[in-house]
Amino acid sequence: MAQLVKLLDYISRYENDLTRYPNQFLRLKKYQWNRMKIQWENGKYEAVENDLIDEEEYKPKGTLSSLLNFFKGNQKEAEEELQNDVEDEDEGFDFNPNIIYQPNSPEQLRKLYLDQLFHFQIKWASSTLTDKSQVAPKYLRDSLLRSFLQELPDSYLLFYEPIIKLQKAPVELDIILLTPVECMCITVVEAEDLAVFSYESNRFWVKRIGEQEVKVLNPLISLNRMTKIIAQLFKEKGIEFPIRKYLISRNGYIDYPLGGYDLELIDRRSYEDWFDSIKKMSTPLKFTQFRAAQTILDVGQTTARSRLLENTGELSDEEMDEV
Repeated sequence: MAQLVKLLDYISRYENDLTRYPNQFLRLKKYQWNRMKIQWENGKYEAVENDLIDEEEYKPKGTLSSLLNFFKGNQKEAEEELQNDVEDEDEGFDFNPNIIYQPNSPEQLRKLYLDQLFHFQIKWASSTLTDKSQVAPKYLRDSLLRSFLQELPDSYLLFYEPIIKLQKAPVELDIILLTPVECMCITVVEAEDLAVFSYESNRFWVKRIGEQEVKVLNPLISLNRMTKIIAQLFKEKGIEFPIRKYLISRNGYIDYPLGGYDLELIDRRSYEDWFDSIKKMSTPLKFTQFRAAQTILDVGQTTARSRLLENTGELSDEEMDEV
């Protein structure tokens, strides 16, 4: 499953420590999947007994920053970070998937597990131990977000419609998918099934559905702007990381003969093949990928409220924290 690093302007656990939470997510996912399989194989609907779990699989193994400090010779600092990781291991680890019905096959069990993990990822991308953002219900029903998170590799870091601050002004972006080898800037054009999106001018395209034609804003405006912003952020930090642009329509057609060397058009004729191809990558997380993700997080806008005050029934300036 791809990791949801940032969703809109919601507070994210990855903002606290990007080098730590990806590793925790991987351990958590493996541990809880093994626990759920044991439940299923033993015909149990309640929580599995502790003696059925290999606790060694879940003991903290340190963070990337701890390892880097160790190899740099900062052994004391590495030990302190590792101890903090052990002490904070319970933070956010309240994901306990349950068998709410009896699956008939491992495939059905996996789907049940992934659906519950999807909701947990949304929670991780909208809350921390002390703060919480209000999630729009549409994201829980977003089929594209769900497919990205459930089907893409663990080493993919996803920014979904993030809002960033440039010169103190909020800027809404589309989708940024950081793979270990490239930054994928993605704009999605979807409407009714079989709609055709055709180039008309630099400002407008035409959406055709049967005999009906409607002008729509050129989607490349948003895509090109997002790509330029990300390229500039990387340049300022000295990050060399390939950036490619993707214009996607899962249920329609894109008619844009001009194309471009750095632009890939994906519509219903090619979407499944393209998606299958990016699902097959087995490359682990890379250091440059972490740097690229951190650079975007550093300019991200965050809107959240304190968990301690969320039950008061009142909102004040102190409850809303815009970073």
